[in-house]
Amino acid sequence: MDDNAVYDARIELVDFVIEVFHDTPDEAFGERLLAGEIETPGDEVNEHLDAGFAALEEFIEANQGRDVEAVVDELAREYTVLMVGPRPDVLPHETYYRDDTEFIGEGLADVEASYGAAGWNPPEEYGEENDHIAVEFAFLRNLIERQRAGHDETVGFERVFLDEHLLTWLDQFTDHLVEQTDEPLFVAGAQIAAGTASFEDEIVAQLL
Repeated sequence: MDDNAVYDARIELVDFVIEVFHDTPDEAFGERLLAGEIETPGDEVNEHLDAGFAALEEFIEANQGRDVEAVVDELAREYTVLMVGPRPDVLPHETYYRDDTEFIGEGLADVEASYGAAGWNPPEEYGEENDHIAVEFAFLRNLIERQRAGHDETVGFERVFLDEHLLTWLDQFTDHLVEQTDEPLFVAGAQIAAGTASFEDEIVAQLL
């Protein structure tokens, strides 16, 4: 696989996580999924990614031929119950899963400091606290895009962000979400998030 293909794969994984978690999945995303526009690799990658791809294939198979609007409506209801509330079962925020800080407490400033050090501002359209999984993956996407453009310093920023943030909580988040829902798309999103962090960990180790 050439460098461009690797960058494409990295960005596609990150974008999938953002699409699943930044808000209720929309109809355009549902159409792409059910049209088979998101491909999964045939080879094993790592435990979380393999589980995520299997869950995604389960979702596609279970909903093949169904009305996309109906599928998206079901996803929206499950997303709201699971992650919005009024009493959500799962809060996809780093500080919720960290033992060393309070939810939306001082740990949030640490996340934001990582963004600021790399010269990045979170996109306003997400409407979430800056430790939300979608925001953290948007930052990861920015770093990958800048690496592709030859900004080698972003590899160091990613190393720190993986070690101090993503790798510290995504396994716990994934285990919790899998316990709380049988919806394979959200299971796929969580597993692919944790697997992507592990995949990026290996790539960054090679780049440094």
